[in-house]
Amino acid sequence: MVRRVAVVGAGVSGLAATKWCLEEGLEPTCFEQSEDIGGLWRYTDQVEEGRASIYRTVFTNSCKEMMCYSDFPFPDDHPNYMHNARLQHYICKYAEHFNLLRHIRFKTLVTKVKKRPDFSVTGQWEVVTQRDGKEETAVFDAVMVCSGHHVYPNLPLDDFPGIQKFKGYYFHSREYKEPEKFRGKKVLVVGLGNSGCDIAVELSTVASQVYLSSRSGSWVMSRVWDNGYPWDMLVITRFWTWLGNILPRALSDWLYVRGMNRFFKHENFGLMPLNRTSRKEPVFNDDLPSRIACGVVVMKPNVKEFRETSVLFQDGTIQDDVDVVVFATGYSYSYPFMEDESIIKSRDNQVTLYKGILPPQLEKPTLVVIGLVQSLGAIIPTADLQCRWAVRVFQGQCTLPPVSEMMDDIDEKMGKKLKWYGNSTTLQIDYITYMDELASAIGVKPNMLKLLLTDPRLALEVFFGPCSPYQFRLMGLGKWSGARKAILTQWDRTLR
Repeated sequence: MVRRVAVVGAGVSGLAATKWCLEEGLEPTCFEQSEDIGGLWRYTDQVEEGRASIYRTVFTNSCKEMMCYSDFPFPDDHPNYMHNARLQHYICKYAEHFNLLRHIRFKTLVTKVKKRPDFSVTGQWEVVTQRDGKEETAVFDAVMVCSGHHVYPNLPLDDFPGIQKFKGYYFHSREYKEPEKFRGKKVLVVGLGNSGCDIAVELSTVASQVYLSSRSGSWVMSRVWDNGYPWDMLVITRFWTWLGNILPRALSDWLYVRGMNRFFKHENFGLMPLNRTSRKEPVFNDDLPSRIACGVVVMKPNVKEFRETSVLFQDGTIQDDVDVVVFATGYSYSYPFMEDESIIKSRDNQVTLYKGILPPQLEKPTLVVIGLVQSLGAIIPTADLQCRWAVRVFQGQCTLPPVSEMMDDIDEKMGKKLKWYGNSTTLQIDYITYMDELASAIGVKPNMLKLLLTDPRLALEVFFGPCSPYQFRLMGLGKWSGARKAILTQWDRTLR
């Protein structure tokens, strides 16, 4: 019988885990190595070891109606897209509202999570923590790993011949905080993800020139979509997901490319993805096309070789007098506190998790990883629903199939990832399909037929309107009385 649960990390996923444990009558203890909650969204001037790090000007890519906790909408007067400080304030309000802080042990580092000798019978874990130099060991019935995947920088210097000869300054984007020290410099940013684009655009206001190098291109989307509405409220709908699933692949691909090119032709800006129809996560940046048009950001292909003061690119062009290189090359996910990391990375050192949450080979399903997926949807509602599913699994209220079936399900999803995103190792998922899958398993997926018969106005908004987090609180266990009103008033809050 699961009673005591260890939650590793007090970011947006860890808070959801703590809350849902409490809702279901469990006893969570959340371990946070820093002195405050918020994880990735808690900005600090200095990079802290073992913690995610953001730059001063980070804004959200999802709008407030699509990224809130499912029973805690943002206040009406908040802007649709938020600066990290405002989102951190919301996270703190959420923790206060649900009285979560008393369950968090701050400045406490989890150093080891290992199975108890009798694990196959009890499913219990030994959790070793460190605080003020003192080590402590405690036994828990279950563990929820909520430590995120923006902590360990991926800096593949072996892929960049000659970097050792380069006389300029180079670093990973994790260390970037603000632009002023790069005033007047020539800067090369390597990597066309959200961080790379943000940093390139910001540096272009102070640097003498910015070059942005991309290996495979990317779709670039604006936060502001048709008629000025938030992109995700118009794009992430059940209707569009349904349409994408029933249309022939060729037509679906054509519509996708057409939609991505609706504001500017990517080819003309040197941004066109090599695999045009890949659904890999687009970049959100409202300013990049105009910065390219103004010439202050110059697009470049992949780097072939670094020299002492210059860079040779794959197309044969050479850029002289480069002062600084920023490697916005992403992150690798690691769980150094797991005594046996193969529990999570059980195949070819790749994450192998049922529903993107549960290691399938465990004798007892008492360890889960929360927040280790990426989609067009926001992480807060995704982690929120993952936690609901996980807690039901702990309590035996959600029955799991045999290990062989779980592995088959994982393999099937890998195949789909290869087809849609061109990479089976990506954390990418289709948001609504994934959320509905979890919601169905615990009986909280909106019943469209029932809604159509009993509440047609709500049914139409649920199907054709944005798939906002409140949809998963309309029915079943964990039903929230404010969900209907929140859905019917979401456009009012957006306009406000």
